[in-house]
Amino acid sequence: MTALSVNVNKIAVLRNSRGGDEPDVVRAARTCLQSGAHGITVHPRPDQRHIRTADVLALAALTLEHEVELNLEGNPFAPAREGYPGFLALCEQVRPAQATLVPDGDGQLTSDHGFDFDRDAARLRPLIAELKSLGCRVSLFVDAGTPGLEAARDIGADRIEIYTGPFAQAQAAGDASGALATCSATARQAASLGLGVNAGHDLSQANLTEFLEAVPQVQEVSIGHALISEALYVGLERTIHHYLDILSGRG
Repeated sequence: MTALSVNVNKIAVLRNSRGGDEPDVVRAARTCLQSGAHGITVHPRPDQRHIRTADVLALAALTLEHEVELNLEGNPFAPAREGYPGFLALCEQVRPAQATLVPDGDGQLTSDHGFDFDRDAARLRPLIAELKSLGCRVSLFVDAGTPGLEAARDIGADRIEIYTGPFAQAQAAGDASGALATCSATARQAASLGLGVNAGHDLSQANLTEFLEAVPQVQEVSIGHALISEALYVGLERTIHHYLDILSGRG
């Protein structure tokens, strides 16, 4: 069964829009785990627009308590700032089960592209080695169809995460066949290289079944925006159960 890691960034967005401590990110994450989610994902950014360093520390303790995985996403090249120690320093503090490296910049609303291995491989290699020395499984965010997946293996990555935004857009437009074929080919290639496969971005109840039927190699999906949006109508527990039904083939 593909694992569900719930991204709780959007809970922090809502909290930060008003100030104070509500809604409580840790309480929301706990509800997700008590409802059956397999892990928690967060993507702290240097500008702290949503998840803050204190949230990461608290969520690390929560996932340890529940014996599930924390997936920490971020740009390993982004420098430290006031209140943000830098991605590797944060990983050193909390030792997440999985570190997902993403090449995003401050100006991006959300992650929207993967690594260019011709440009980034040499810089990534020592960072991956450092993360693995901390006990982290390392996943690299990639575009479906990206060339040079061999480089991901050669520099020490354990998994890739396929960026599924283009698939979600194509599916919403009514024809996802081309995007699915590209995702499927990327997953097959990764598996042939000994790399695990994750997926994320704009996955939802409306498209997840179709995606997983075409890309059965996926070991984990991280879902945040759609899941939190759907939960506004029916609640977190019921929404998590809907996703688990899909992932188990019952949805």
